[in-house]
Amino acid sequence: MTEQISLSGSAPSFETENFAALLEESLGRTGGLEGRVIKGKIIAIENDVAIIDVGLKSEGRVSLKEFSASGTGPSLNVGDTVEVYLERLEDKNGETVLSYEKARREASWQQLEKSHEKNEPVEGVIFGRVKGGFTVDLSGAIAFLPGSQVDIRPVRDVSPLIGVMQPFQILKMDRSRGNIVVSRRAILEETRAEARTELVSRLEEGQVLEGIVKNITDYGAFIDLGGVDGLLHVTDIAWHRVNHPSEVLAVGQPITVQIIRFNSETQRISLGMKQLESDPWAGADTRYPVGAQTRGRVTNITDYGAFVELEPGIEGLVHVTEMSWTKKNMPPGKIISTSQEVDVKVLDVDASKRRISLGMKQCIPNPWAALQEKYTIGSEIEGEVKNITEFGLFVGLTDDIDGMVHMSDLSWDKSPEEAILAYKKGMNIRAKVLDIDPEKERVSLGVKQLTGDPFEDSISGLKKGSVATCEVTAVLETGIEVSLSGGLSGFIRKNELSRDRAEQRSDRFAVGEKVDAKITQIERSNRKITLSIKARETEEERQAMAEYGSTDSGASLGDILGAALEQVKEKKSAEIASKEAPKKVAKKTEKKEEASSEEKPKKAVKKKAAE
Repeated sequence: MTEQISLSGSAPSFETENFAALLEESLGRTGGLEGRVIKGKIIAIENDVAIIDVGLKSEGRVSLKEFSASGTGPSLNVGDTVEVYLERLEDKNGETVLSYEKARREASWQQLEKSHEKNEPVEGVIFGRVKGGFTVDLSGAIAFLPGSQVDIRPVRDVSPLIGVMQPFQILKMDRSRGNIVVSRRAILEETRAEARTELVSRLEEGQVLEGIVKNITDYGAFIDLGGVDGLLHVTDIAWHRVNHPSEVLAVGQPITVQIIRFNSETQRISLGMKQLESDPWAGADTRYPVGAQTRGRVTNITDYGAFVELEPGIEGLVHVTEMSWTKKNMPPGKIISTSQEVDVKVLDVDASKRRISLGMKQCIPNPWAALQEKYTIGSEIEGEVKNITEFGLFVGLTDDIDGMVHMSDLSWDKSPEEAILAYKKGMNIRAKVLDIDPEKERVSLGVKQLTGDPFEDSISGLKKGSVATCEVTAVLETGIEVSLSGGLSGFIRKNELSRDRAEQRSDRFAVGEKVDAKITQIERSNRKITLSIKARETEEERQAMAEYGSTDSGASLGDILGAALEQVKEKKSAEIASKEAPKKVAKKTEKKEEASSEEKPKKAVKKKAAE
């Protein structure tokens, strides 16, 4: 509060009053002025100071900077009356010490305290930036405005707010420390709440409003509708594709929008711009019938295809399989590029789902049809090895079509892994066309088919069920490997080595040993021959039964085998007997002769005795 004090008075009578008393009275009156706000007149302006007369014995000097400390100081002229704060009656130079800034601060603090008590907003000016916020001049009192209290949402550029008189809410005050903290956001929220309540009460879906773009994000833009914000999603900005809202909108731009969704409970507002324009999909199936050929611009490329704009607001999808007849496994980005003009054919239209399927390859001749006319199955071709993979070779047939030689079709006698090592990329080779499949876009080739199959030639004299003489080439735990005539290889499994289970051991055979075995299977696809010693023995046993006995008598197999063995024994005994008979006759004759020779002397003795 400004206190005007007059230093003038009636002249005392030197005859009736003591000079010392008068001096003490004068000093008492002026001494109580220190620390107060008083009025003074500017009597001169020298360089950067204003000389002010406040009615004391000396004038005071105030720096001109104090009058413009907040950036809003008045223009000073000689003769102007101003309020100043009297700090001391005189300094070491005998001059009165005054402060314009402290005078304004003192008066402002008193008013601010009253406003703070009543929770009333105060006027101020943002004039400087400090760490964490800004400084605000509240009619002389300097307050701190935190950065979070500047606006409801973060503000990138505060330059439009600096130097402008605007309301603030005092959050806290501490006069002893000289601290004041204010908020601009609190005022905005209060104002916004009032405006929002009034505006929300009048909102309804379908309403068209004017707004200003307040903020832009990746998914849309926030529009200020005058106290309440609505979200304009990127998909509702235009009928055509918008990759980012910044392509169409800018912060501060005034736009016209329509309320497309409004939730009165959550007070969320969804806005649209494209809804104010006619839907281009209306009648799209008539303008783009199936089979029609047109031209469009590539707007977006994905892993599965590309989107082509036929007209603003209408896009169709060209699937990667419909881009090229020959570049089937190539990424779409290597076939076409964004913004490229391409010819397309309409394959399917669903206006209700806002979908159009397009094809690019249908606009050019199918090279597979020409390939079928040029090559027939069984014909021979010559081409360059374009690529070598783990499953075969790719051989160039035309500029766009390659044929594949599977590794199993490289050689008759070598393993696929060994045969593929003989080929290099860029090598010219000959091959035979095995199959052409335009639907699957495949051409199968073969190299080994250029010559006859040596396996077929080798097995020409062999057939299933015949007995062959083999030579053991390898003894394994699972059986034995054998070689047949003509260089063919065969295999006898362990359980086929003998009819007798005890003899089904591969270790009883030696490499180089000759064995007779029955051919049980010839696998042309795997080029394998399977044999069996057990089957041969069983066949010989069956033949023996047929020769020595019949199963028609009802006898058991053991009886038949026993009878056969007895017959064999009898036959052998007869043969032995026939050989031994002459010997027995000779022995009997010898015995008789010996006996007779012995009897003769005896008879002679008996005869002499008788005589």
